Amino acid sequence: MLIEKNGNLIIIPALIDSHVHFRTPGAEHKENWISGAQAAFAGGVTTVIDMPNNNPAIVDLETLQNKKSLINAQLKEVGLNLYYYLYLGATANNWTEFEKCKDQIIGVKMFMSASTGTLLVDKLEDQEKVFAECARLNLLLAVHAVGCVQQAIELAKKFGTKLYICHVSTKEEIEAVRRAKKQGLKIYAEVAPHHLFLDKSLVEKLGAKAKMIPGLAEKEDCEALWQGIYDGTVDAIGTDHAPHTLEEKSVEFDKAPSGVPGIETMLPLLLNAYNEGRITLEKIVELTHTSPMKIFNLPETGDKVEVDLDLVKEVKNEELKTKCGWSPFVGWKLRGWPVSIVHSH
Repeated sequence: MLIEKNGNLIIIPALIDSHVHFRTPGAEHKENWISGAQAAFAGGVTTVIDMPNNNPAIVDLETLQNKKSLINAQLKEVGLNLYYYLYLGATANNWTEFEKCKDQIIGVKMFMSASTGTLLVDKLEDQEKVFAECARLNLLLAVHAVGCVQQAIELAKKFGTKLYICHVSTKEEIEAVRRAKKQGLKIYAEVAPHHLFLDKSLVEKLGAKAKMIPGLAEKEDCEALWQGIYDGTVDAIGTDHAPHTLEEKSVEFDKAPSGVPGIETMLPLLLNAYNEGRITLEKIVELTHTSPMKIFNLPETGDKVEVDLDLVKEVKNEELKTKCGWSPFVGWKLRGWPVSIVHSH
């Protein structure tokens, strides 16, 4: 049984957050693995998959191993037992590195649109090399494909690549994934909590705190994502936890960096949705644990999280563990919170 009862608490498997940016190396003023791990545990998460768009970007064995040793040192310093996996970032010409790194990565991440630095692969011939090499090595390819989801699907079909589409956010994208799955393609769709619970109408109120890529969409897009959850089109919920300081976010919308923190609020938001009758506990476990385990082929940790389904708490900036110290959900009163992590050893 994945869901157990303990008095008025329920116990579910600890969450896997398949999409985080813990900002190490290069932007530790926004987050590091100490604050990141504390935020993860506060949100009922004990396994994270971290993205490669660091400074320097993680694009070869050297940068990968350097990042690993930085992470291990930080976690050891505070004795936090957070399980983590890393992506290698694709560039226009580093596909020859994939094989060297393959045993140390969870997969390859390719930004097909909108990225910083060297991690933009927007030419078709370069994209094809990445898809082909990932297929050859049987590596999962995760794509940031704002505006080119259909193209990613076509390439996955052409090369037989196992494709994970990050932060699907619109009705059109959900429909494209649904069609691809009907054709039997190995395609997985991830949705971020902010795209489920926030829409464009909030941008005026939240300002740059509501700026992320892909941006907030219309209400009907949110509804399409929920529909995708109900019919099995959506495979995983990953937070795309991407902290920036309040100072960085307090400039004009156009000048502000994109990204919002989310690892601490994912489970409370979903439990609140359960209390509102929008989602079952079984579905929450599937999207945040069982399905990511299968997609990424992860070993079972045995970690569990105790949840109080009746606990009502307001999201408060000063109570957050993330180093950036704010949330787009501040002021939301949510019913259902994780209360403790039960490590398996």
